[in-house]
Amino acid sequence: MRKKYKKNINYDKCINGRFKIFMVVIIGLFCILGVRLFEVMVVSFEKNNDNLLALTSNTVTFNSSPRGRIYDRNYNIIVDNKAVNTIVYKKEKGVSVSDMLDLAYLVSSHLDLDFNRLTMRAKREFYLAKYPDYCNKKITMEERKLVKERKMTNSDILELKIERITDDELALFTESDLKAAYLYYLMNKGYLYEEKVIKSDATDKEFAYISENNESLRGFNTRVDWERSYPYGDTLKSILGTVSTASQGIPADLKDYYLSLGYSMNDRVGLSYIEKVNENYLRGKKAVYEVVNSHEVRLIDEGSRGNDIVLSIDINLQREVERIIEEEMIKAKGEPNTEYYDHSSVIIQDPATGEILAMASKKIVNGNIVDNVTGMLISPITPGSVVKGASMLVGYSTGVIKVGEYMLDECIKVSGAPEKCSYVTLGLIDDITALAKSSNVYQFKTAIRVNGQEYFRGMKLNFNQSAFDTYRNMYHAFGLGVKTGIDLPIESSGYTAKDKSAGNLLDFSMGQYETYTPIQLSQYISTIANGGSRIAPRLLKEVHEATDSEQLGEIILKKDVEILNKVEVSDVYLNRVKEGFYAVMHASGGYGRGYIDDKLDAAGKTGTAQSFIDTDNDGVIDTETITSSFVGYLPASNPKISIVVTSPNSSHPNSTTDFASLVTLRITKAVTNKYYEMYGI
Repeated sequence: MRKKYKKNINYDKCINGRFKIFMVVIIGLFCILGVRLFEVMVVSFEKNNDNLLALTSNTVTFNSSPRGRIYDRNYNIIVDNKAVNTIVYKKEKGVSVSDMLDLAYLVSSHLDLDFNRLTMRAKREFYLAKYPDYCNKKITMEERKLVKERKMTNSDILELKIERITDDELALFTESDLKAAYLYYLMNKGYLYEEKVIKSDATDKEFAYISENNESLRGFNTRVDWERSYPYGDTLKSILGTVSTASQGIPADLKDYYLSLGYSMNDRVGLSYIEKVNENYLRGKKAVYEVVNSHEVRLIDEGSRGNDIVLSIDINLQREVERIIEEEMIKAKGEPNTEYYDHSSVIIQDPATGEILAMASKKIVNGNIVDNVTGMLISPITPGSVVKGASMLVGYSTGVIKVGEYMLDECIKVSGAPEKCSYVTLGLIDDITALAKSSNVYQFKTAIRVNGQEYFRGMKLNFNQSAFDTYRNMYHAFGLGVKTGIDLPIESSGYTAKDKSAGNLLDFSMGQYETYTPIQLSQYISTIANGGSRIAPRLLKEVHEATDSEQLGEIILKKDVEILNKVEVSDVYLNRVKEGFYAVMHASGGYGRGYIDDKLDAAGKTGTAQSFIDTDNDGVIDTETITSSFVGYLPASNPKISIVVTSPNSSHPNSTTDFASLVTLRITKAVTNKYYEMYGI
């Protein structure tokens, strides 16, 4: 018995020991829990509370805030916001479908709404709301039974009701019914808590009616919205771009992109050109509301207007250039051989910065002159002899010709091709005269040397791809045949031909093989003018912080000069080309004489090219035309501006008269004289 008693004592001691350990663990856990609760409820209370609110609160934004203004380089407002009377609706708590129908009939009788935009779906939904009991009879007992058995949903039943409303039933709608139906559709579009735009640009009478009766017209109200306004009318309007309306919202094809940036589907965004590419700056900050319930919201963050941008454009110079183009086009259309001529373009640029001062193009469409600025970015032309500066640099840089070298300008003949000549036979000439009088033969003979051969009459011209590549690389270095990097969303790189014939090399050397856009020609001549730096053309100059006043805010971004590349040629060679371009404008017999007054001390190059068009739109090129161009800069010693003028299809071949270059000459002279009149040199 004693032995058994001893064993029980040991057992009790074991139990007591384990119990003590268990209690220590429990107390320890409670201590840890207490410390953690203290941290959560006291130390990190504010942080955790903010996280909870973020997870449980529902915030919304309504219509976009006004966009920033757009100014020209002299701080003239060229795009502003205009107040627009707007009628809106937001369903109030306790308003029934019947109440909404009554409101739709009442208010629609006071508004001019385009009910022709009413869809068949919207008509059927209105019919269902107006005659619910009648539409209920369109559902069979068997279908109701399927709902109870959960084989159909109430949504399925709703769709069946809508589908079974007949065209004959809808045909009974009067004009009053259709107006009410369209308004009812607008009242129900979107989420319950959203404020719906019923009508923008409401008349004063419509605006006053809603304002004076908004208490009885439950949910209807007025507010002042905005839309873009253009103090200078249509000047530069196509390149300024457009903004979506409140009903359009963000474009469907860019939905994912804009939503990823925090936009809402009904946000207004820039759709094209300057408005689009500067969306990030111009976009306004929308007011943010917290959803209290399905019918009520509370303002938690006020919105603000977007930032203002300043363009490099001089709007007054732009207007003068557009006027000159229109006047000269009308004059040209009264001259012989101009039946296929329909547009001219002008670009004025600062060659040192790439800033575009004016960018104008006009086109005749169905007898009316319309804006064609976008064509300068996407519609390439055959440039002709204006590219001979780059061609000459190919000869210098490859060592096949020397500065001051003489060649015989004569009609040349290679095997398998007709004779090729300059405009007139010039005889023995040097490189300066070759540019001044636009010798094709000087370029032909240089290209043959680049091809690894020396010219003799009747020779066979070998195909050498590296010769094409040498020319193309030089042209690309100046911006010809590549995108210029202009700060706009759309740009063509021109047309690059496929090299299949050796003879095409000769055409390539004189600008008759590939095509380039006017903006590429502008980058090309600006690169020559500034000494060999290819600079990205740009329209954006500055971004200013938005203010509540009419004054510009602080500068938050100033665009820097963007040098894309340096042309790898000796300054000696580049200066020789510039000397040749000066001779074009000033030497006796220079083909550029008369394009710009001598007092402006300009340098430049003319170009006349064969071009071809399809006159009957059957997809077949059927008519040869002549395209005239001019590129230049002034003053030659310290260029302030570069200028490009192009007139595609300005004439067609005629043995007795040459009106091809007259319109380009007159536009160039008038524009440069106007610039001098406005700003001097």
